[in-house]
Amino acid sequence: MPASKVYYINLRSAKDSDSLLRKLSRLFRQAGLANCIDQDDLVAVKLHFGEMGNTAFLRPIYARTVVAEVKKAGGKPFLTDTNTLYLGERSNAVDHLNAAIANGFAYAVCGAPIIIADGLHGKDFIEVEINLEHFQKVKIASAIYHAHGLIALSHVKGHPLTGFGGAIKNIAMGGASRGGKQMMHSAVRPEVGEGCIGCGVCVRWCPAAAITVVDGVAQINTDLCIGCGECPVNCPHGVMRIQWGGPKRAVQERMAEFAYGLMRTKEGKAGFINFVMDVVPECDCFSWSDAPIVPDLGILASTDPVAIDQASLDLINAAPGLPNSKAADLPSGADKFRLIHPDVDPEVQLAYAEKIGLGQRDYELVEVK
Repeated sequence: MPASKVYYINLRSAKDSDSLLRKLSRLFRQAGLANCIDQDDLVAVKLHFGEMGNTAFLRPIYARTVVAEVKKAGGKPFLTDTNTLYLGERSNAVDHLNAAIANGFAYAVCGAPIIIADGLHGKDFIEVEINLEHFQKVKIASAIYHAHGLIALSHVKGHPLTGFGGAIKNIAMGGASRGGKQMMHSAVRPEVGEGCIGCGVCVRWCPAAAITVVDGVAQINTDLCIGCGECPVNCPHGVMRIQWGGPKRAVQERMAEFAYGLMRTKEGKAGFINFVMDVVPECDCFSWSDAPIVPDLGILASTDPVAIDQASLDLINAAPGLPNSKAADLPSGADKFRLIHPDVDPEVQLAYAEKIGLGQRDYELVEVK
């Protein structure tokens, strides 16, 4: 099988015709993403609207450029994401829409309406049969399922549970209903380590009311815990830890299966754009953003979600770590996310995704001028 093509633009501009937005339009067309769209297709432009307080999420002006290209191809685009499992600012459609607009994704800015894909409370989904190792069926958000086409805009960054997030995570976690997210997280179990001061942050973030503070220390009711992983992510003191006694690869493999299920509904109708910019060590679900760990490296596009994520990861690892960041002492060639999140191998999701037929890791990088 020939290598998948991953198209790429650098971030240099010296004249109007080389502005990043014009180059992004050329990237969209040369990568063949317009070919995924037929006249009058309803096209889901899947992205992450960013948690309130986060500053590293995708800039709305890039979404506007892609929306314009979808319209030129004859499609009818809408911006979309799904409700979160954790109890933040995006766990229901009303709060989610307010957060999206506050972060700049209003119709007046991007030229497309916003539809929260899994409905008001995150319960609108369609089951897709996949018959793979972890799941027989997966829960895909209904608006994404029913859309004729999909363009996934992914901000590539680190993640404490999956190593990193790119196209696969965007369409898997981001394309699933709240119940689907719980299915993917169900292999994760946290524990309270030494040093807990009972601040209660984990209590506020727990969607299952499984955590209480007793005698100044957090306690987890394992019968109620759904394994969403939000308590270690949001613990300000770093004392909540994931128990990796089970297979470390479970969350990433389950995530790849959800991505596979979504792609079964979009064969020949899906394109991917990865923004390898503002590469922060944590997810855009955080209500803050740390300093980027590598320089801004470019924007990639492909119809293969595995190849584009592999290329993104390779570019990040080939780059030097930035001073005053979590990767400050990491040289070119170092496995950045593996060293920042040592409990997680970020390539598990890529290997398993290739194994189940989601795409291939072998790619050819083609620069678009």
